[in-house]
Amino acid sequence: MKKITVLGPAYPYRGGLASIMEILARTFISRGSSVNIKTFTVQYPNFLFPGKSQFSDAEPPVGLDIKRCVSTVNPFNWIKVGLQIRRERPDVILMKYWTPFMGPCFGTIARIARSNGHTKTVVQIDNVIPHEHHLSDRIFTSYFIGGVDGFVYMSQQVKDDLDKFTKTKPSLFSPHPLFVNFGERVSKEVACKKLELDPEVEYSLFFGIIRDYKGLDLLLDAWKELKSRGKTKGRKLIVAGEFYYNKGKYVDMITKSDLVDDIVMHDYFIKDDFVKYFFSVADVLIQPYWSATQSGVTQIAYNFELPMIVTNVGGLSEIVPNDVVGYVTETNVDSIAEAYEKFYEGDNAERFRANMKREKLRFSWESMADKLTEVHNLIKRS
Repeated sequence: MKKITVLGPAYPYRGGLASIMEILARTFISRGSSVNIKTFTVQYPNFLFPGKSQFSDAEPPVGLDIKRCVSTVNPFNWIKVGLQIRRERPDVILMKYWTPFMGPCFGTIARIARSNGHTKTVVQIDNVIPHEHHLSDRIFTSYFIGGVDGFVYMSQQVKDDLDKFTKTKPSLFSPHPLFVNFGERVSKEVACKKLELDPEVEYSLFFGIIRDYKGLDLLLDAWKELKSRGKTKGRKLIVAGEFYYNKGKYVDMITKSDLVDDIVMHDYFIKDDFVKYFFSVADVLIQPYWSATQSGVTQIAYNFELPMIVTNVGGLSEIVPNDVVGYVTETNVDSIAEAYEKFYEGDNAERFRANMKREKLRFSWESMADKLTEVHNLIKRS
């Protein structure tokens, strides 16, 4: 794949999806490919975006050819961009798919672009069926998949969901790579000073955009139970991330459960250059998800060698081997509380960190690039 068009989120859009596409672009550039990125003029209409801002205030990334030219809400734009890519004749369009909202836009561009008989379309697919369901999900996803030649999926659940739409197109597994763009781990003392925290306290971390499926309610109930057992003395829970929905629900839970002094709330989008402080100050990351496919947050934890407690949903247990780099629990209060207590026993924390040095070698961007290339080579076009 010598000539590649990346289609999807990138600067000036913020967040993990943009980081993934930019890191993928750099990976292929380092392998000798010519890469351009086509990103959005409109990603989501403001009334559909639940966060405070879609945009990064960081400096533009150096060394990437990024053009804002795609409007997800303008069908005439989809035709224009599709025709442009068809004329440019890249060997492949690399896309990221995470929500059916993108299906009509990406599906139309892909169909038009690949009609030149040369360009192939390959997708790194996060979710086939979204966590929050809408009536249009199946229609939009089916339309999108019809315009795609091959897939790389990151968990078995995604593969199972993909099989409901197609079993004939090539698809390969590659786990979510590490996020390597957040810097290196710093000392707890440095992190505490930056975050204005007490270095004498032991901190646990809940991190990322807060949506109901991520189970913050379950974690708060587990923390309440732990507190009743006297297991949170000298410890606090950091909740770091922007609420997309139902902030009041969680604030009420914290107040009614008498957890105000136990929770350190950073309820805003965490900028890239601050992520390292949260992952350096904590002893353990807790992901009490009600549902999941895979999670980029686990890969941030691997990068900083931060042990994890995750629920046994989706592909989380594939990425977090139980009692190796943390604990896999059931989705209930007692199971999470038991894992939390066990984490602080003996040398478990140190053992998990040591194991993470080995385990994280599985999650390289080169491996992801290899799988995307392999899928491209498996595609047969009539």
